[in-house]
Amino acid sequence: MTTGTPPPTAPKRSRARTFVPLAIAAWAVLEIWLLTVVANAAGGFTVLLLLVAGIVLGAAVMKRAGRRAFRNLTETLQRMPGQPGAAEAPQAASPGSEGNGFLMLGGLLLIIPGVVSDAAGLLLLVPPVRSMLGRYAERSLERRMRAAGPGSLSDAFQQARIHRPDGKVVQGEVIRQDGAQPDSRPDEGPRPPLTP
Repeated sequence: MTTGTPPPTAPKRSRARTFVPLAIAAWAVLEIWLLTVVANAAGGFTVLLLLVAGIVLGAAVMKRAGRRAFRNLTETLQRMPGQPGAAEAPQAASPGSEGNGFLMLGGLLLIIPGVVSDAAGLLLLVPPVRSMLGRYAERSLERRMRAAGPGSLSDAFQQARIHRPDGKVVQGEVIRQDGAQPDSRPDEGPRPPLTP
């Protein structure tokens, strides 16, 4: 006897869920191997000094980027229309106010122990590299936003709700005609709360 419901199917695994853990594992193995190569060539104390210097420099960079971001936020809030002392025309952003995200990422990569992450973190400290990556990220985001149709983000959340594996979410629609009163059921007591 069948109930008329199709058997549950396993959700299809995305490429990111497959390859990101493999890439992280390969990166960790590469970092460990490079640290052992440097330790064999220059000595263990040198590797320890490199790791400590990376942590200290990364923390200083992240602290500086955080202060810059907070200062930029404060200036932006003070320039908002309606604030005392705010200019009537919106002002351009001050030079050096962009790239805080990549600067923080560079600091984080410096804090993470390893040769490759330190090299990438140092590369992100170079202002032309940060501005080039910022322009690329902005163009990529604009292209994706243009390609996305209206309502696609909410549709994605709706689809995520509908296809939950526990099956507790039921897709439905309530339709009322104009002027119609909802059914009143005086014989029933209070309804129990809905459970997610």
